[in-house]
Amino acid sequence: MSEDLTAIGLMSSTSVDGIEVALLNTDGDVILEAGPTLQFPYSRDLKVWIHRAMKAALEGRDGASEIGKAAGEVTLAHISAVEAFLEETGIKRKDVDVIGFHGHTILHNPRTQPDSLGRSWQIGDGSVLAEETRIDVINNFRSADIAAGGDGAPFMAVYYRALIAAMEEHPECAVGVIDLGEKSTITYVPENARATELIAFDGGPGNKLVREWLALKTGEPRDEDGETALAGRVDEEALRMMLLSPYLRRKLPKTLDRFDFKLDHLKSLTVEDGAATLTALTAACIDRAEAFYPELPGGYIVCGSGRHNPAMMQALQERLDAPVVGAEDAGWRGDDLEAECFAYLAVRSLKKLPLSFPMTTRVPRPMLGGVFHRAPI
Repeated sequence: MSEDLTAIGLMSSTSVDGIEVALLNTDGDVILEAGPTLQFPYSRDLKVWIHRAMKAALEGRDGASEIGKAAGEVTLAHISAVEAFLEETGIKRKDVDVIGFHGHTILHNPRTQPDSLGRSWQIGDGSVLAEETRIDVINNFRSADIAAGGDGAPFMAVYYRALIAAMEEHPECAVGVIDLGEKSTITYVPENARATELIAFDGGPGNKLVREWLALKTGEPRDEDGETALAGRVDEEALRMMLLSPYLRRKLPKTLDRFDFKLDHLKSLTVEDGAATLTALTAACIDRAEAFYPELPGGYIVCGSGRHNPAMMQALQERLDAPVVGAEDAGWRGDDLEAECFAYLAVRSLKKLPLSFPMTTRVPRPMLGGVFHRAPI
């Protein structure tokens, strides 16, 4: 049996809310035990610096002082988070084998042409984190995938496979995992799948178009409880026109671009009907994605912020011909999955196991990943 290791995973999402910390014990294949999790909010000043760094990166100002300042402050925030996590949980430093440090993404641009390379940029200094916490660190998970021609995302697929294998009532069927964030990223996990059989891709829009619509109509982009959509009616003609998007016919693997779906067909609708139509669009795109699976899933598990939106969950349950449950109903810790994942990937990186695959990130072959930083003795 392969040696099991204990890892801390660190994740800071693009929402710029703060840092998720999770402990995981794994051999790099099987999840042996999920430990405690904590979240640490970013300070107001750090949020400002990160937003400035994202703006500079988007404008191509790679050497901007804002990026350097944000990178330093992000690193310090993660050092503080690790120290606070160890103190609050009572976990001994010597019992942690490695930290999986994702860093904060300030730019993610998948490749647009077959002969081009994309870019994925996460700020945060892994060597400083290892030195200050005195724990080995793995970071820079996506760079090898990008350099080999992959998209550098999605990276959760191999962890979803491990989560499904660890479920108490192990599904005797293929399972679809829907990460319902700004986009709806779908992972198809065949029954008893090998990692190389995983399929992951962007099915279509998630929450982003609904938020853009609400911001346009009301100035307020949030509707997490789905009340606006639930108060409206789906405009079937507008929905039909949006479902003509060439993206839905594009072969796998594929990644959604922000211009693949637009709001043009909704201009005459009320705010409620537009929200209802866009919610139905998300569910319909996920339904259309079933054409790409070797066989239909026996059920779906929904992760991401969209799982808290009753309108979105209702639309999925009505559209899909299989049970649809939220992450917590499947026994998963929905708010901690990304931090857990990067703890898991850190162990896989140490053991020279692949992190990404041709049908998950468009990489040409199963790819190793991560950069190792040894802690001082």
